[in-house]
Amino acid sequence: MIKLDQVPCPLAQCDGQGLLLSVNVALCQLTGQPAAQLMQLRLEQLLPPAGRIFLHTHLWPMLLRDGELREIYLKLLGPHGELIPVLANCQQTGSAERPQYCWVFFVAQERSAFEAELLDARQRVEAANLALADNERFLNTIANALPSLVAYVDRQLHYRFANQVYHDWFGCTSEAIIGSAILASPLFANEEAAIQAVLTGQAQQFERSLATGQHALRHTLVNLTPDCDLLGEVIGFFVLVSDVSALKLAQADLQLAASVYEAASEGIVVTDAQLQIISVNPAFTRITGWPAPAAQGCSMSALNPPDAPDHHPALLEAIQQHGQWAGESWYLRRDGRPFLAWQTVAALPGHESAAPRLVWMLNDITERWQKDERIRHLAFHDPLTNLPNRALTMERLEQLIISAQRQPKHIALLYLDLDGFKQINDQFGHDAGDWVLQQVALRLVAQTRSADTVARFGGDEFIVLLNHPMDALASSQIAERMIAAVNQALDWGGQALQVGVSIGIAQFPIHAVRAAELLQAADQAMYAAKTAGKNTFRFARASDATAL
Repeated sequence: MIKLDQVPCPLAQCDGQGLLLSVNVALCQLTGQPAAQLMQLRLEQLLPPAGRIFLHTHLWPMLLRDGELREIYLKLLGPHGELIPVLANCQQTGSAERPQYCWVFFVAQERSAFEAELLDARQRVEAANLALADNERFLNTIANALPSLVAYVDRQLHYRFANQVYHDWFGCTSEAIIGSAILASPLFANEEAAIQAVLTGQAQQFERSLATGQHALRHTLVNLTPDCDLLGEVIGFFVLVSDVSALKLAQADLQLAASVYEAASEGIVVTDAQLQIISVNPAFTRITGWPAPAAQGCSMSALNPPDAPDHHPALLEAIQQHGQWAGESWYLRRDGRPFLAWQTVAALPGHESAAPRLVWMLNDITERWQKDERIRHLAFHDPLTNLPNRALTMERLEQLIISAQRQPKHIALLYLDLDGFKQINDQFGHDAGDWVLQQVALRLVAQTRSADTVARFGGDEFIVLLNHPMDALASSQIAERMIAAVNQALDWGGQALQVGVSIGIAQFPIHAVRAAELLQAADQAMYAAKTAGKNTFRFARASDATAL
């Protein structure tokens, strides 16, 4: 049995997940990594980012469909990160339940040498067994079975051999090709320089695009290998033409996909079924601050804030049922700042034996969310003091009343109107008046609990909702503290400003059981406090409650 290290070209075997199971010496030399280290890697880690995308989006699906790949152009990572062009061939082995894949890589220069040795060996066998018809038939069978165009040209530049693929390609018979001049072939038009070079012993390689006999445009990779006699004189050359049209199309698709991947404004992430990150695009790095090397191997779940709900189980269930999922999620940037992302996640089509892949598209919508939150906030808050406005206050009062009806408790509504505020506005201007309102708001909030609500109703009027005060005495004590706090002088650029406050207090369910009536009762009590001399408080009267 031939051992892997006896094969002169790089060779590797991997399982259905892409994990390397065995490698030969040639692959170790090409990548600059020992076998033990290589067999801890996946095949994709031998490729640059664009190659990994091509592997996951094109090669694995082709392998799962056809069981083999032929003449696929790739680039492997060299010992120092350089890109080494290779032509890859792969054949599925093993059982259907546990498939394995054998990869053979032909480096351009090494391939030419390998093919030259193969053809040279064929020439020696033919010369030694010219009289044996069976051997000639055998060799012709091999040449005709090759997927590439194979021909031999003598030093006088006439065809001496062409395989069946060569005939089929140009739609002509063997008689029409053998003996004809190579320069008359459309494949070698304008390639005299390359032909003259191979006649001096220099192997040549070039690409050509031409129309075949069926007028279909085909792309080829042409190798010319000199054939020398025992004295080292060139007596002809071998022609090996590989049809790389499918590869060109795949390369175009890959370049387009890579361009979209690189230039996309959305963050793109490829993960496995366990949500481990395989690759990310530059936009993901711009959004999150995580460069590709640092992100690879991390879990998408690890990027969620600790207190954020884990939506990934529902995500995976939706993908399993529908193939995709879309929604909002909170993530952490590398510096720890949270951001909100709108994301769509889709499963790449695959096969049971292939490791599934998920593609994530992320848009940072934090700024839009903040604007929406700001708009919602302004709709229910006073822009000057940032306190709840009339709409939000009445909504909270309604909720308190509903709660109190389910579980009986007291609610106190304090209606506050500043005394002497108009004089400050008239004497010092509206800037001073606005500043005074802000300071009064801060002082009122400082006298309440987190369960209570302090709101600005408009102008110099404020509302305070006390959630379940112990009794009327507790409400009056809070009112007294508020009066004392508001009465403290304010320093406006060295000028002492002072206002008072008149407070009306209405209690649920003593004075009213509906929100509007409770507010009206507190308003009437506030006017009673002003009538009593201002800067004091009054409770709503029982007669006021009866009148309501």
